[in-house]
Amino acid sequence: MSNQGTTGNVIAAVCSFFIPGLGQLVQGRLIPAAIHFVLCSLLWVILMGWIVHIYSIWDAARWKPKT
Repeated sequence: MSNQGTTGNVIAAVCSFFIPGLGQLVQGRLIPAAIHFVLCSLLWVILMGWIVHIYSIWDAARWKPKT
């Protein structure tokens, strides 16, 4: 995957916009993807899932692989 701010991160952020955690999954980060998806799903029950949903989009857009 490319560096922060590249097309790959934009695609990941768009994926997370539609399904929380999908952007992290696209980037190959399985554990964060599962955490974002499960946490967002659980919190939507009490109408607070939008917080995790927005964080998931931000995290996918700002992620930078360790080199």
